[in-house]
Amino acid sequence: MNRILDKNIRVALTLISAAAAAGAAASALRLGLFARADATGRALELAAVALAVSIAAWHRTLASALRRGARAPGRAIERDAVYPSITVVRPVRGRDVGAAANFAAALDTGYPGAVETLFVFDDENDPGLPIARAAVEAHRAAGRPGSAQVLVAGAPPPGRTGKLNAMILGEQQARGELIAFGDSDTRPDRNVLRGTVDALLSSPGSGSAFAPIVVHRPPQALGDVFYALMQNALYAPLANQAAGEARALPFIMGQLMVFRREALLAIGGVACAEGQLVDDMHIGTRLHRAGYLNILGTAPLHIHTGGLSLRQFLPIYRRWMMFSRNGLPTSFVWRQWVQGVEFFLALAGAAASIATAHGAAALLFALALGMQGLSLLSLQQGAGGAVIPARWSWAPFAIFLLSPFVLLQNQWSRKVDWRGREYRVSGLAALAPARGAAGATPPRLAPAARSHRATAAARTRIASGDSAHR
Repeated sequence: MNRILDKNIRVALTLISAAAAAGAAASALRLGLFARADATGRALELAAVALAVSIAAWHRTLASALRRGARAPGRAIERDAVYPSITVVRPVRGRDVGAAANFAAALDTGYPGAVETLFVFDDENDPGLPIARAAVEAHRAAGRPGSAQVLVAGAPPPGRTGKLNAMILGEQQARGELIAFGDSDTRPDRNVLRGTVDALLSSPGSGSAFAPIVVHRPPQALGDVFYALMQNALYAPLANQAAGEARALPFIMGQLMVFRREALLAIGGVACAEGQLVDDMHIGTRLHRAGYLNILGTAPLHIHTGGLSLRQFLPIYRRWMMFSRNGLPTSFVWRQWVQGVEFFLALAGAAASIATAHGAAALLFALALGMQGLSLLSLQQGAGGAVIPARWSWAPFAIFLLSPFVLLQNQWSRKVDWRGREYRVSGLAALAPARGAAGATPPRLAPAARSHRATAAARTRIASGDSAHR
């Protein structure tokens, strides 16, 4: 997992690159592109070499950050310490890929303290709700540690996402000393919750800790490849580089995030993200401004995609790029732009060299392009991703080419479809205020959920487990 590039894919890509370079050289000779060697050609060649050096240096920086993150020791608290109780709130809408397995994994936490898990839905007709209730019943029947309940929050008011509405209700109902929030499409193992709590409690001044995410399964479809590149190659290396030795960031990427109650209280709870499309990043920014640290943990949280098509990936990529406009600070975003700018400079340089018949410069720019593509494949594996098959080795170039079109679409369209709802957003990707909307009101348990909770509280509340569950 920690190796930067698997030997087999390195050999395959080297052969592919050599074949491409040989083909380009043969074409250039036929077209007479090596016939010119003037000042313009030399300038282009120097620019291409400088760009290639820059790409190599930036790749080395990011690869080193990944290795440093992989080597970072787990921040375990004292061996005999009693772990605080924790409530894990999981907002759910719809039926995710592998939902039953995700719910079962969410209940089998491996956490050595008392755990309360709350699955929070919008309504009783959600297709994922019966699956969650079945998982809770199976958990109870097996006598496993931890308690679990399924709650129904109802539809969110204007100016609030359905996810935030569920988070607010979960925070209101939580009884743990710590509060965690986890995405329903993740499949946590039995180490990640404890590891994230360890990172929080062992870091002085911390208000939150969140798990690094890894798309680790071999891709089944093109969308899986793009999703892995997006998370493992374009985000994870930058997050590790920005976090540094202290593992602290001015934001949260919260597929699994754990909070101290006093930190949440200091910013007004998760409701401080009212009006935001991106709740986790905004909450992390508020904590940072309040003087708390957001700690990037070391125990990874695995994301399961499972046959994601290109058509399914594109809306995800669009939201991801939109989120970065609001939730990520400039001090982090500029790192993402560096990779994109280098790619398009190499592409433009190659085109200009071919247009002006400077073959050597064209080949050098092509080399820089190839280096950028190989860099993404290498970083993707270095972050813990699976080997991307050779038939999709062109995907790193495609994801760069897609980006300008997605940016333009975000500029032209202020509507975002997310989890079956359509949201209107502002130019900064915050929720656009609804016309005539009244002030936001706290969510309440829907009637069906209130009666369900009243009758189920005693029978779903299970002993939290002891040291034998460590």
